[in-house]
Amino acid sequence: MKNLSIDIETYSGAPLQKCGAYRYAEDPDFEILLFGYSVDGGDVRVVDLACGETIPPDIIAALTDDSVTKWAFNASFERICLSRYLSDMGISLDPFHDNHELSTELAKYLNPESWRCSMIWSAYMGMPLSLEGAGAVMGLEKQKLIEGKDLIKYFCQPCAPTKTNGGRTRNLPSHAPDKWEQFKRYNARDVETEMGIQKRLAKFPVPESVWDEYHIDQEINDRGVRLDMELVRQAIAMDTRSRKELTAAMKRLTDLDNPNSVAQMKQWLADNGLETESLDKKAVAELLKTAPPELAEVLSLRQQLAKSSVKKYQAMENTVCSDGRARGMFQFYGANRSGRWAGRHIQLQNLPQNHLPDLAEARALVRVGDFDSIAMLYEDVPDTLSQLIRTAFIPKESTLFYVADFSAIEARVIAWFAGETWRQEVFESGGDIYCASASQMFKVPVEKHGVNGHLRQKGKIAELALGYGGSVGALRAMGALDMGLTEEELPPLVSAWRQSNPKIVEFWWAVDRAVTEAVRNKTTTKDYGLTFSCRSGMLFITLPSGRNLAYVKPKIGTNRFGGSCITYEGVGGTKKWERIDSYGPKFVENIVQATARDILCYAMKTLRCCSIVMHIHDELVIEADPKISLDAICEQMGRTPPWAKGLKLRADGYVTPFYKKD
Repeated sequence: MKNLSIDIETYSGAPLQKCGAYRYAEDPDFEILLFGYSVDGGDVRVVDLACGETIPPDIIAALTDDSVTKWAFNASFERICLSRYLSDMGISLDPFHDNHELSTELAKYLNPESWRCSMIWSAYMGMPLSLEGAGAVMGLEKQKLIEGKDLIKYFCQPCAPTKTNGGRTRNLPSHAPDKWEQFKRYNARDVETEMGIQKRLAKFPVPESVWDEYHIDQEINDRGVRLDMELVRQAIAMDTRSRKELTAAMKRLTDLDNPNSVAQMKQWLADNGLETESLDKKAVAELLKTAPPELAEVLSLRQQLAKSSVKKYQAMENTVCSDGRARGMFQFYGANRSGRWAGRHIQLQNLPQNHLPDLAEARALVRVGDFDSIAMLYEDVPDTLSQLIRTAFIPKESTLFYVADFSAIEARVIAWFAGETWRQEVFESGGDIYCASASQMFKVPVEKHGVNGHLRQKGKIAELALGYGGSVGALRAMGALDMGLTEEELPPLVSAWRQSNPKIVEFWWAVDRAVTEAVRNKTTTKDYGLTFSCRSGMLFITLPSGRNLAYVKPKIGTNRFGGSCITYEGVGGTKKWERIDSYGPKFVENIVQATARDILCYAMKTLRCCSIVMHIHDELVIEADPKISLDAICEQMGRTPPWAKGLKLRADGYVTPFYKKD
């Protein structure tokens, strides 16, 4: 036996979408109902565990045998659930050998090293992350059966007790034998569809280096991160009380039945002489600038109520496992175009920032539930709770968090690709890129908090908005007008940035030409250390790391301005599979972000012996003994990969007893 393709159907009292696979598989009522499998591409068999059948001993042995490759679509679900199943059977899950020191957190789960995931393969090829979507896009002969959703709802989740069903809270095979037979066919078909994906993509294998990254990702997800559940519970209780008090105050001031209703609030403001189209965050902030005191008080209360801090705390409560750690927060290859990670459950990618100077003190007051002190010292309770979200992540006993992140990684990568030497010199000398950019644009010296310091903000906004072909609209979207820039200043700012960075502008259009040529003539071209090729209905951009970016069914099309552009199929802004148009600067954005992701992966491999518990954008969080050297971690992280010669990297860090933005 070399390969084992698997699909399972399970039951649990915990809601999977809400709590994630790790907590789901911990539920006391968890069980595997059906185990569908195929050995080395042979016929699919379904083991009906719910009706007393047993998985054959050679298949059980294969699950813990690292010489057998296990395949599944979203394989982490199968691996986590089978870990629980084997543990309940008393089978050891201690397959970590070589030089791996097995931590207690990882000992609970099957070694990911011998697992492969066809969902990741699909994502690597620019295809959907769902089995149904991937099967449809690939035009597989055997596609996922659409009746599965109803069958899963019937057999895999608790049901509401009714008179008709005799007051039961769960449907068993005996309650609907015909549906059960259908469910077994559905289980077998999932294995066939998953094998069909492997077959269809066989000529485009995922590089071993990417599988290695996937295994590191699985280790990080298995390890999880500890949560301060006392802080979480007290924060939820405080938020509940705060919302109650804020709503009561708004009712008292407005006499409205439901002051949270947008329609009622807009009407009340209009009746009091303040017309507004919207009550979103931006609109309320604008209204507060000119509103009379009595209206400003109501708007301020509304602003406080709009803080959604409690959702993150609730997600923590939903996700936390029995050992106090949250797991499964990172979706490998979640970002379709670049292969970057996406967040799951607690969503670490968009945590609110913290600016409280006395963060530790505020945190301590929330932990002991001292609502009155928080209200008195910090006034805005929801905002304080929001700023404390990061601090709910804590290292395990007798360790600290070592937080290290890359400095201006995308700005460094694009300068390296384009050969914009003045920028590289700034990075090499440890200069401030925003000051240097402003200086280059306005032809005067610019120093932070010094000479012409006011121009740094213009340098910063230009840097953030204009690197990927953005123009006036990008500056607006980045908040240029809110920062005090006028509409008239924006076009000259775009021109100044582009004139200061001619090689980056040149890079955009060189990529545009290379992609167009590859698609139009089905040729392979090389430029800037990148390879552009078009074959078998796919456009590939090969990065310096050797990894491919894949674009499905590329064509020369017409953009909304009537010009020619490249179009391809992918998951668009609507979250649906559709035709997307692109051009040089947009491909450059994909290339730069993908390369930044590869650099982070290289750092993860370098620091694999450390306990990485989280990573957010370009930052790693390591749980380590206080005796470890922060400088050593930053030095390791800042090493340039062998495939990126000449790229100047720098990692900075800090040590903390709880997670925060330094």
